[in-house]
Amino acid sequence: MDQSPEVPKPTPTAKEIAAHFREKITGRDREYGAGDRLPAARTLAKELGVQLMTVQSAYSQLRDEGLILTQQGRGTFVRDPAAPLGSEPGSSPAFAALAAELSTVHDALRLLGERLDRLERLVGSETPPSP
Repeated sequence: MDQSPEVPKPTPTAKEIAAHFREKITGRDREYGAGDRLPAARTLAKELGVQLMTVQSAYSQLRDEGLILTQQGRGTFVRDPAAPLGSEPGSSPAFAALAAELSTVHDALRLLGERLDRLERLVGSETPPSP
């Protein structure tokens, strides 16, 4: 009769949980598509034998990467990549700030391009001095 002690399974870290769901969302054999609901953090924590904060940290990593969004009272969902970053309720505040900053940069670049075009026209229209 072999009574070898059962080796306890190591509990996953937040980083490992995030990597697991990242693969399920973006990997080759995707299991979750845009709009799909992820398991409730409390339920997943029980299943994995980890603290609730560990799952919340993993979900936070994915939210900061723009892969998921959390809607209070509804759950955590895979973000639609076609929607502009930071535009959906529950998206990361960091992405909302980044989207606003990118819009400002885009406008500044457009204005600089227009100024450059005007300068090139002015320089091109001048006749070169004769030697």
